[in-house]
Amino acid sequence: MADADTVNFRLHREPGARDFVARLWRRWWVKLLVVLGVLAAIGYALMWLLFARDLPSVDKLRTYEPPLPTNVRSIDGTPIHSYARERRVELAYDEFPPLLIRAFLAAEDKTFFEHHGVDYPGTLGAVFDYVSKLGSGRRAKGGSTITQQVAKNLLIGNEYSPTRKIREAILAYRIEDALTKKQILELYLNQIPLGRNAFGVAAASHAYFDKELNELTLGQLAYLAILPKGPALFDPFRNTARALDRRGYVLREMLKNRFISQAQYDAALGEPIGAVRRQTPKFERVGGYFVEEVRRQLIDKFGESERDGPFSVYSGGLWVRTSYNPQLQQYAQDALREGLLRYDRGRGWSGPLKSVEISGDNWLQALLNQNIALDYADWRAGIVISVSGDAAELGFADGKTGTLPRWAAQMPPRGQGGTAFAQLKPGDIIAVAPEGENFALRSVPRISGGFIVEEPQTGRVLAMQGGFDSRIDSFNRATQALRQPGSTIKPIVYSAALENGMTPASIIVDGPFCVYQGARLGNKCFRNFGGSQGSGPHTMRWGIEQSRNLMTVRAASTIGMDKVVSVIDRMGIGKYPAYLSIALGAGETTVQRMVNAFSILANQGRGHPSTLIDFVQDRHGKVIWPENWRACDRCNAPDWNGKPMPRPVVRQRQVIDPVTAYQMVHITEGVIQRGTATVLRDLNRPMMGKTGTSSGPTDVWFIGGTPQIIGGLYIGYDQPRSLGGYAQGGTLAAPIYKAFAQKAFADLPAVPFRAPAGARLVRIDRASGKPVFGAWPGTDPKAAVIWEVFKPESEARRAMARAAPPTPEERARAIEAQQRAARAQDRARDSDFLQREGGIY
Repeated sequence: MADADTVNFRLHREPGARDFVARLWRRWWVKLLVVLGVLAAIGYALMWLLFARDLPSVDKLRTYEPPLPTNVRSIDGTPIHSYARERRVELAYDEFPPLLIRAFLAAEDKTFFEHHGVDYPGTLGAVFDYVSKLGSGRRAKGGSTITQQVAKNLLIGNEYSPTRKIREAILAYRIEDALTKKQILELYLNQIPLGRNAFGVAAASHAYFDKELNELTLGQLAYLAILPKGPALFDPFRNTARALDRRGYVLREMLKNRFISQAQYDAALGEPIGAVRRQTPKFERVGGYFVEEVRRQLIDKFGESERDGPFSVYSGGLWVRTSYNPQLQQYAQDALREGLLRYDRGRGWSGPLKSVEISGDNWLQALLNQNIALDYADWRAGIVISVSGDAAELGFADGKTGTLPRWAAQMPPRGQGGTAFAQLKPGDIIAVAPEGENFALRSVPRISGGFIVEEPQTGRVLAMQGGFDSRIDSFNRATQALRQPGSTIKPIVYSAALENGMTPASIIVDGPFCVYQGARLGNKCFRNFGGSQGSGPHTMRWGIEQSRNLMTVRAASTIGMDKVVSVIDRMGIGKYPAYLSIALGAGETTVQRMVNAFSILANQGRGHPSTLIDFVQDRHGKVIWPENWRACDRCNAPDWNGKPMPRPVVRQRQVIDPVTAYQMVHITEGVIQRGTATVLRDLNRPMMGKTGTSSGPTDVWFIGGTPQIIGGLYIGYDQPRSLGGYAQGGTLAAPIYKAFAQKAFADLPAVPFRAPAGARLVRIDRASGKPVFGAWPGTDPKAAVIWEVFKPESEARRAMARAAPPTPEERARAIEAQQRAARAQDRARDSDFLQREGGIY
């Protein structure tokens, strides 16, 4: 028993945090909260591991640049073409019509401006729809907001699975935190695929209605808004009823949400869809061979798709300024086509453009798949659907049909008997033209050719035609066809002779010329065109004007073929072995190279390879090619400031001596005045040029022009064969060039070719090449006295002007006078001789 005096001490402790936590833990609801928190953390971790761990960064959308087509502009900046796999026109939010935005909100996401990326009622409905359709093979409705569609289209793809929907929702939340609602709508409306290879509403407006977006009616805007659900489901021609029904739904939703008035609703509901048939976009209908050549060059430089770099042709959004001149292009195209048709006329039907298999009603798709069209006059490409006894039924790319009667296809097939109508069969794609209420058969020429027009001061190609029609045959004969240039090479050969001591007045024998080629081959003997063996000694000028082969090979042999092929190489025509036949045009080259070589001559020997592209800008306007490009300072000034006029930056090199180039220009002016191209003389302007005819003859050429424009062409069969014995450059090619020049030169001032420093113009006797005095050149092209160009101190001594041939009486008197003078000289004294000679001899 404790002592009464013992004191009992108890330690008193204040309740602490640990006790508080312990008391809380004893409560059931606290344990429940903790368990739920742990489960949430585990769920979040699992969510991150399964769905969000590898999601793309939303930051990409802040700097997102959608794939954009490359746009090509002409010489004056007008858009003429675009290269696109995804046709898209990027607009800012403020550029979208307000009714368009309301139509898409009504169709896709009515609460877009209220939710934060996910519409929970819509998502719940989509979940129930997905569960109800499991195993049925049918696809559940999307339930995606516009923000979720942006996430799907731009960041994670279109996989059909619940996993994708979860990832989509997570990204939608992040996008709403990163971008404003207007930015999200701008991304959506610019990139949504809407069918017909159109991405974004602006491109779809052109694809379906061939109009600008701000030109569309309310009904048309509502139609665009139904397309995200499935463009094929609402095709305006195949599924018209379904499209109208869905469009009506969108209009009702717009009315219900007070986006439009009752009057607007009533008017729009009664509109037809008004869509156009699927067609090539208007920016892909211009340019033909020119823009195709530009495309090839851009792909070589920048690549084709996104994987090739940020400036690729089909996604980089480049802006390309070219030297394409639409007016000159039209003149060159028309002149070449008319020339080909003129040559081909009367030779019979050339056959179908192509033949394909058709069955049932699939003829339209079969025709569209071939991408064949014609833009000559009123010609059209049609496919033969069926053939009966008296007529053939035709189908066209716009879906319409027509009739080709038997009487309108009576021309004989080329090289065969019978009629063209007898050879027609279903699936043949043919050329026809309207004939009353029916159509008549037309024949696309088998012969072809190439035509190039260039600005000699800059080397810019202004026009290019590589065949009859690029939509029939894309092979560009102006740049890709390697042909023998024939006599058009002679000015280049003689330029080498002028650089190696000869003058335009040098005498060259037009006579037989043979070369020993060894014991096996023996002698190689050259001939003039037509088999002539020559006409004696003549000036170099005469040899060029009359295109004498024997004089050309003799001159080339005199200076050495190594020097000739060196000049040909420097002029950019080609690299050839030093064979004499090269001097007569046996080496293959292209029209583009030959025209550029003549441009170098016209530009006083300065130049570089011809160009089609002036410069290339990226989507932000920065010039990315050519390197170190500089704009022309003050070229766009509104007024002249009194200082020297600005000049574009031109990077050229001196290819040949400027006086040599001017000498050859002056000589080839004589080709127009009295040589092989006199058909051009009545253009009445300073003009140089040279005709050419290759062996066979298989190709005929003309190249030449004025100080402002140099152009050239050839015509011939793709598989070289004879054009006929009458075919010559002066009779076939030069008239085609004339048809071009009559229109192209109409507004150009007639200015002479400018002589460079150091060029000496001397009056010479045209036949002998000797300088004269006491007479002046006249206006007659065949005047005896002409101006000739010499380098300093290279002209011969002067002689009296050539007089008219003496009469027999004058000749007799002259002989008698010579005899009297001889007798008098015999009687002269020695002192006279000494005095005459200046002293003692």
